[in-house]
Amino acid sequence: MAALGVDVGGTFTDFIGVDDDGTMHVHKQLTTPADPSESVLSGTTAIADRDGWSLATVERIIHGTTLVANSLIERRGARTALVTTVGFRDAVEIGREARYDLYDLNLERPEPLIPRSMRFEVDERIRGDGSILEPLTDDEALRVAEVLRDARVESVAIALINAYANPEHERRLAEILRRELPGVDLTLSSTVAPEWREYERTSTASANAFVRPLVRSYLARLENGFAERAAGGDLYVVLSQGGMTSAGVAADLAVQLVESGPAGGVMAAAYFGRRLGLHDLISFDMGGTTTKASLVTNGTPLRVPELEVARVARFKRGSGLPLQISALELVEIGAGGGSIGRVDALGLLRVGPQSAGADPGPACYGRGGVEPTVTDADLMLGILDPDYFLGGDMDLDVELAEAALARVGAEIGVDAEAAARGMFDIVNSQMALALQTHVIERGEDPRSFAMVAFGGAGPVHAYEVARRLGIGRVICPPAAGVASALGFLVAPFAVDLVRTYPSRVGSIDWSQVAQRFGEMEAEARELLARSGAATGVELERRVDMRYAGQGYTVSVALPEGDLGASLAEPLRAAFGAAYEHRFGSRLASAEPEALHWRVTARVETANTALRFDPRPHGDVKRGERETYFPESGGFVTCAVYDRYALDPGHVVSGPALVQERESTVVVGPSGVAEKDELGNLVITIGGR
Repeated sequence: MAALGVDVGGTFTDFIGVDDDGTMHVHKQLTTPADPSESVLSGTTAIADRDGWSLATVERIIHGTTLVANSLIERRGARTALVTTVGFRDAVEIGREARYDLYDLNLERPEPLIPRSMRFEVDERIRGDGSILEPLTDDEALRVAEVLRDARVESVAIALINAYANPEHERRLAEILRRELPGVDLTLSSTVAPEWREYERTSTASANAFVRPLVRSYLARLENGFAERAAGGDLYVVLSQGGMTSAGVAADLAVQLVESGPAGGVMAAAYFGRRLGLHDLISFDMGGTTTKASLVTNGTPLRVPELEVARVARFKRGSGLPLQISALELVEIGAGGGSIGRVDALGLLRVGPQSAGADPGPACYGRGGVEPTVTDADLMLGILDPDYFLGGDMDLDVELAEAALARVGAEIGVDAEAAARGMFDIVNSQMALALQTHVIERGEDPRSFAMVAFGGAGPVHAYEVARRLGIGRVICPPAAGVASALGFLVAPFAVDLVRTYPSRVGSIDWSQVAQRFGEMEAEARELLARSGAATGVELERRVDMRYAGQGYTVSVALPEGDLGASLAEPLRAAFGAAYEHRFGSRLASAEPEALHWRVTARVETANTALRFDPRPHGDVKRGERETYFPESGGFVTCAVYDRYALDPGHVVSGPALVQERESTVVVGPSGVAEKDELGNLVITIGGR
C-alpha cells in the first residue's frame, strides 16, 4: 500500500488507500468526537482488514483534522497565558475599530482566547525599526516567570511589541521561562507570525499556544497507535495552505492545521484539473451545513496570508479571531443539504444559514427533524432516490419530507411541491451569486473556469449553479464524499515563511531583502528535511505590495536569482499589472510600497496515477424518474444510471441522474456527461 489518506470530519472519518498501481480503496465511519484518534486508528484497521492488506506495507499516512478549528470554536484548549509589553495587555480585546455590522448597536465581538486575568505585562520596548528602546532585564523576566508559576499555566504565548522587527527580547524571555518553568509550552509570535499588525500577530500566537498542547497529545496518540499496529509508514499532516509536513513539525505549527481538512478538497480539485488539462477551476464543496469554494488559477490554488476562525456571526467577515497564517482561500457559503427553509418577517421564503445538522437532520431522515431542508426539497423533486441514500444503508422518508415542505408552503400559500421548487431555486441562486461575487472580486470571469464538484451535495447542485454562472464544464470526481482525503494523497510537502520589511520600492535596501530571503530559505529547507523531504526543493519568492498609505496588499512574484536595485522598475510594473487585474485600474502617480517578503518551499510527492477500480459491474440503467429541472420549467422524465456500471467513455445525455453511494450527479437537459479513464464524470453544458 503506497499511502493512506485520513480526514477527520465532524460526523464522519474518511479513508482512502492507494495501491502501488494507483488503485483506490475507500472507507467511511463515524467520528469519535471525545477522542478522534480512536476513529482514525480503528478505521485504519478496518479498511486494511476489509481489503486484505497489511498495515506494515503502508509507506505513509497523511492526515487532516478539524481538531484545531473545533478547539478554537469551542474554546477547549490548554490553560494559556499571554505575556506582552507593558501597555499592550488589552490589544487582543480592543482589536480593530472596524465593525462587521455597522448598524448593529448590540454588536457582539469575539472574546479573546486568553482572559484578561491570564494576560501579563513585561517591562521592555523595541522600536518599529528593530532598535531597542528599553532592554529586557533578567530580573524582569524572572518576575514574570514567578507570576506564571503562580497562575499554574500549561502554555504561554509571548507577543512583545515590534518583535517581528527584532525577536531578541522574545527569545531571551523564552530562554528564561524554559529554564524556570520546565514542561510549560511556549509560543513566540516572532516564530509563528513574524509580521506587523500587533493585534493579528498576538491573536495568532495566542491561538497557537492555546491549541498546541492538545495537538501534541493528539498526534502522539496517533503515532503510538500506529506503532502498536505495526504500521510501516510515518505520519504526515496537511496544513491550511494545502501542503503536508511531518507530525513533529505540525505539532510545532499547530495553528496552521485550522483548515487542514477543507484544504484537501481543493488539492483534489487541482489534481483532477491538471490530469484533464484544465488549469482554471472553481472548487465546489457542498456538504450538509455549508458550501466551501476556492479558486484554482493557472493550476495553483489561491492562497491568502490571513484568515478568521471562531466567528461570532459565522458568515460575516470581521466577526472572528484573525490568524496570520498562509492558507488556501476558502469562501464559506451558508448553504448545504441540511440548510433549513423558513418564511421571514416579510413573508418571503428563505434558505439557511441555519442547518438541521446531522441530529436531528432533515425531516426525511426520520430522526425527529420537522424543519424542511434542502435535502427534503431534493427528495421531493425526484433528484434523490429514497432507497439508495448512502448506497441504500439509509432510507429516506418522502412523506415526512412532503409534510415539512407543506408546512412552510402553507405560510406563503403554496403546496409542498412549489415550496420544494422555491427552496431548490433559492439555494442555487444564493450559491451562484456568492461564487460570482468572489470570482469577480478576484478580477476573474467565472465563465472562463471549469467547476469541480464534490461533497455529498456538490454533484447534486453543481449543474444548476454552473449553468447560472455560464460555466460550461463540470467535473464530478469519484467518491465525492471523501474528496478531502483523496486530496491528501496528492498534496506536496510545503512550507510557507514570511518576514516584514516595509520600504518604498525606490528606497529598498536589497541587501536587507537578500538577508531575509537567505534566512527563510535555510529555515524552509530545514523544516522540509525534518519531514523527510530534503531533495528536489522548489522555491517560490513573492512580495506583498500596496500603494503607500493603503491598508491592504497585492501579491507579486519575484524572479529567481540575485535580488538588486535593477529589479525596482520591473517590480513597479509587475505590481501595477497585478493591481489593475484585481481592481481594474492603477495609480500611475502613486509610489508602490513593499511590505511582506514570502517564501514557499515545496517538494512534490510521487506522481501516482490515482484511479478507482475501472471494471464496471451491474446494470448501467437503474430506471427512470420524474425530476424537476428549472431550465425545463417543471418535471421531466429522466433516466437514472449506476455510476459504478459505466464504462470509461460512456456518454450520458441529459436530463439524467447518475447515482453513486456518496452522492447523485445531476445532468440537466442541456448537459452531456462522459465518464473518463480517471473515473470522473465530465459534464459539458450547452455545448460550451
